[in-house]
Amino acid sequence: MDLAVFEDPCCGGRSVVLADDHILVAQGIERLLMNSFESIVLVADGERLIETVERDPPDVVVADISMPGMSGIDAMKVMMEQGCNVPFVFLTMHDEPSLAADAIRAGARGFVLKSAAGEELICAITAVLDGNTYVSSSIAAQAIVHGATPQYTPTDKQLRVLEFLARGLRAKQIAHELGLSVRTVGNPPAG
Repeated sequence: MDLAVFEDPCCGGRSVVLADDHILVAQGIERLLMNSFESIVLVADGERLIETVERDPPDVVVADISMPGMSGIDAMKVMMEQGCNVPFVFLTMHDEPSLAADAIRAGARGFVLKSAAGEELICAITAVLDGNTYVSSSIAAQAIVHGATPQYTPTDKQLRVLEFLARGLRAKQIAHELGLSVRTVGNPPAG
């Protein structure tokens, strides 16, 4: 994982709770986010995540799915049942499109692969804080390639983005090729 620190002015002054049971991963993600958030609180399990969010709700939660005791998805469901509306972005090594779909259906607003963390995580958090949903482009591409039926018909531009992703181009390269912003490539509007 690249530990370059990304700064996103839209997140300044905001707070995040980061839940991951692997301390080195959590500290690496904290380093990625430190210039973008005023407050970052680290927790290592689902129960502690619930306690922390109940005590002082953040602007966003970034959580691993697999944690000891209670999973990130289960913790999110408990909080939602209690009326908590803090948006969740799952950051995970699990790259199954069905798991991403389950997380989004359960109420998550974002799903990012740890292998794509860094600038993509910042893009995902920014999109979620703007009221959008974000799924790593590689997960979306897998869903399409493996026959998942989308709920909408992709636009020509979205299909071009997927075509470039399938060729292995990165978001910046695709943005340049299509004359779009990197943010638009990472979070294109639904068709």
